Amino acid sequence: MPDRITLTGLRVFGRHGVFEHEKRDGQEFVVDIVAWLDLAPAAASDDLTQTLHYGELAQLAADIVGGEPYDLIESVAGRIADEVLKDSRLSAVEVTVHKPSAPIPLNFADVAVTVHRERV
Repeated sequence: MPDRITLTGLRVFGRHGVFEHEKRDGQEFVVDIVAWLDLAPAAASDDLTQTLHYGELAQLAADIVGGEPYDLIESVAGRIADEVLKDSRLSAVEVTVHKPSAPIPLNFADVAVTVHRERV
């Protein structure tokens, strides 16, 4: 399905990581979400209920990132994807969780994990 809604750069404070100091001190995570769904009904009707409300999408992701701590950002991304895909109108979702302050003792721009889920 070629139609999609994209949310990029959602910044949320969370406490995810393998190390105790990551859970204790926390850090900022950045989330990108792409949701594939048929946007023709919304385009034709100009009705918000016919599409994915991106404000609610952002809040869902923010609640997960800001909530229960996970060791791995793979788990965070997977949980967001699974929750988003509960909307039966979606055919697929892709979630990227960036961890720009990952505890790596080298100069780097970003670390990110991307998961893709499709309705079967």
